[in-house]
Amino acid sequence: MMTLIMMVSVIFGMGMLTSCTGKTSADLVVYGKIFTSENNQIVEAFAVKDGKYVYVGDKAGAEAFIEEGKTEVVDYTGKGLVMPGCGNGHAHYMLGHALQTIGTTIDFDVDPQKFLTEIVPAAVKKARESGATSVFGQGWNYLNFKHNLPTRQQLDAICSDIPMYFLDDECHKALTNTIMLKKAGIIKEDGTAGRTEIRGGEIVVDANGIPNGILAEQAQTYVRSFLDTENLYPLDRAISNLAAIKQQLFSEGYTMYHEGWGNYFVNTNYYKAAQQLDQEGQLNFVLGLPYEIESWMDFDEALAKAVDAMKFASTHVMPRWIKILFDGTVETGTGIIDPLYPDGHQGIANWTEEEMTEMTRKANAKGLTMHVHVMGNKAVNQVVNAFVNGGKDEMRNTLVHVYGVFPEDYQRMADHNIQVAGGLLWHHADEPTQEDLLQTLPEGLKDKGYPMKSFFDHGVNVSSHSDFPALSGSPDDPFSIMEIAVTGVYQPEHAKPWWTEELLTREQVLTALTINVAKQMFIEDERGSIKAGKYADFLLVDKDVLTCPVTEIHTAKPAATYFEGKKVYPMYKTKY
Repeated sequence: MMTLIMMVSVIFGMGMLTSCTGKTSADLVVYGKIFTSENNQIVEAFAVKDGKYVYVGDKAGAEAFIEEGKTEVVDYTGKGLVMPGCGNGHAHYMLGHALQTIGTTIDFDVDPQKFLTEIVPAAVKKARESGATSVFGQGWNYLNFKHNLPTRQQLDAICSDIPMYFLDDECHKALTNTIMLKKAGIIKEDGTAGRTEIRGGEIVVDANGIPNGILAEQAQTYVRSFLDTENLYPLDRAISNLAAIKQQLFSEGYTMYHEGWGNYFVNTNYYKAAQQLDQEGQLNFVLGLPYEIESWMDFDEALAKAVDAMKFASTHVMPRWIKILFDGTVETGTGIIDPLYPDGHQGIANWTEEEMTEMTRKANAKGLTMHVHVMGNKAVNQVVNAFVNGGKDEMRNTLVHVYGVFPEDYQRMADHNIQVAGGLLWHHADEPTQEDLLQTLPEGLKDKGYPMKSFFDHGVNVSSHSDFPALSGSPDDPFSIMEIAVTGVYQPEHAKPWWTEELLTREQVLTALTINVAKQMFIEDERGSIKAGKYADFLLVDKDVLTCPVTEIHTAKPAATYFEGKKVYPMYKTKY
């Protein structure tokens, strides 16, 4: 009996010894310069088993996990940087890829003449040939168009029998033809003015008080809801778009992203498609989905729909946010700011602070986190007040974009766990735009932009976002974003650095691109850094972006992207 007990003790002891010394073989071992996103730590190696890191440390320690014939070894030493997979804290890949199949993408530098003589006729031809029930496009630049905005009559001269809707590059203004306005009740069938006021929006009218087809803010979201959205974005199109989105994400180095607007086409087909692909094992990235509620909607009815959309949750699909547009954009005159714009006007507020407080209370009580587009400093203050007074700190209510912040609000954001999905890439401007901002913005905001360093200084969790395809003059990939955030310059513009006091270190940018996105998405215990026990989502970058010349950071690309320990780029295959 004693002998049996001793034998059991020896066997148990050997098992413990095997575990402690790492004799269990790994599926994959990687060597190289590895940035872990754990307090800027650099290590030499890691080992992966069953899709998770089982060891992170030095090369000698990782070697103990190698078993001949069973363990793949990738030696990336001296070839670039190994780092966690990147995240995009707010982007519209659904819209961007939908435009490629159902609509028209308009280049950033197109002027009104080219728009009317080339872009619109081509879009109409495409719609007629495909049997589309509407003409849909996005990308015209307001700064190029603002002195000569095309009217509905000009669009009617090109096409008057199919509804036309052209969104600007920021997705805050739209140009429409008459039949589109009639579908929405903005113009009556007899040609007289119909509905001329939309809460949170602007319907521009001509000298006779008749809407001229130019819409701003919530007025354009209202009119867009009258498009034939089931024809524009059915389930099969959502599935095919997701397959294309995956390829873009993997090629740029993203393994997680927060969609800017899950119900953009006023249906839940994107939710259904994501869940279906995930259940089939075909998603291969983490997707956050918010349900957008507009100021012209009944909030309680829309909230019920957002709660219902939570049923589409699956392993990699997270429908747990409410998206709200609180104000517009500072640069184009619709942000809520203090002081006022030089001409004395204020931007467009979609909600009151009291309403935002109550909406936050209701959403958080239902397990939904607020994801609020807010840009002007006064608007930021009001939303922070709402989050503090109506929200739950543990829900990580989030501010998106954030052009300006009153100094006293930084610490309140940190104290109440308010997240920021920040436009690190927008911290730049070409010289004409810089001059335009200097003339159109009030004192204190003229040469300012998107604060970045201040968030880090105050302990606010700031994650990077690209807002793709909005602001089509800016890049989407993580390393161009990184270079802008470090230098204040976008290479093609050859402009002077913008607001250098708010520039970041390289390590801070990588943090904002990785673990901070994971925190925004509530998955930091599983992803966002290279740490034992987490999923092995990582990149082999073809350049060491921590030490290369700063002007070369934007040229870096993923040589390989891994998700849960498996290479998904460049060798990823899909049946869709």
